[in-house]
Amino acid sequence: MVHDWLTGMRGGESALEHILTLVPDSQLFTLIHTSGSVSAQIESHRPRHTFVQYLPFSRTRYRNYLPIFPAAIEQLDLDDYDIVISTSHCAAKAAIPIGRARHLCYCFTPMRYAWDQFDAYFGVEQVGRWQSSLYRIAMNQLARWDTATAGRVDRYVAISQYVASRIDRYYNREAKVI
Repeated sequence: MVHDWLTGMRGGESALEHILTLVPDSQLFTLIHTSGSVSAQIESHRPRHTFVQYLPFSRTRYRNYLPIFPAAIEQLDLDDYDIVISTSHCAAKAAIPIGRARHLCYCFTPMRYAWDQFDAYFGVEQVGRWQSSLYRIAMNQLARWDTATAGRVDRYVAISQYVASRIDRYYNREAKVI
């Protein structure tokens, strides 16, 4: 199992919790894990985190590190797994399955901040003119990476028809809605 980050119990973490009941022996990987911030069931999987965890303020200001999430997610060691299940709204879907391993992604949405909702996250009003300009450059690169890595997933599952249409629009991939 690969999940973007574990810093609180929100909708994605609730979905992850339910999926973990279906695959109770799975190992859980994530970019960042704030211990005690998620349910006991998720914590029981002893989430393995990336180097991003050790960067200053990563547990509270993790979006500041979006430009390095590709490097972090691609360094996950998934050699021992025949199937990779990712739950993603950011970078988890780009985890690299090894060899004949299959990758199923339960996609909450393609990255909103890299595609169509940049201003809501990194607009001038949110972060200031200078930072917004830098984030725009970074998000353009992140959007290209997001598209380029869409093929790492064998099957997409979407949370809604709307998300399935976004997966089709940005990844040119079909998604089953459940």
